[in-house]
Amino acid sequence: MQTSTAYFASGCFWGTEYHFMKHAGVLSTAVGFMGGHKDFPTYPEVKTGTTGHLETVEVVYDPQVTSYEELVKLFFETHDFTQLDGQGPDIGSQYLSAIFYLSPQQQEVAKKYVDILTEKGYEVATSLRPAERFWMAEDYHQQYYEHKGTTPYCHIYRKIF
Repeated sequence: MQTSTAYFASGCFWGTEYHFMKHAGVLSTAVGFMGGHKDFPTYPEVKTGTTGHLETVEVVYDPQVTSYEELVKLFFETHDFTQLDGQGPDIGSQYLSAIFYLSPQQQEVAKKYVDILTEKGYEVATSLRPAERFWMAEDYHQQYYEHKGTTPYCHIYRKIF
């Protein structure tokens, strides 16, 4: 089976991962960090906001079942992409909204949806950035809500597209 990978940052990675885990065609998810200047960052370091990393979710999916475009739509429909300083009550640079693209095709799809949202009157704060090295977060962060048996407080699905 051929798989594809996507990287999304939309605030607390627990809530971001929660929605992607449940999407048809998603084979696996992992939470971690991307975009910073420190190798092997730890959660205690990243949460200080000094490493430059964003809490990021790696999504591995089956492109025969879902598309990158569907994942981008889900990303925008599960967080406040207009918030400039974080996500919900989580304030800080590590909680900013970003799509880390792996190819010009991914960049094009992400930009298409930023443009659609802008045309709908939204002021989109999501940045589009080339993917960098993904650093896995500690084990206790992986599939957090699945293990805790609760649902996210910052990430609620709302249909936009």
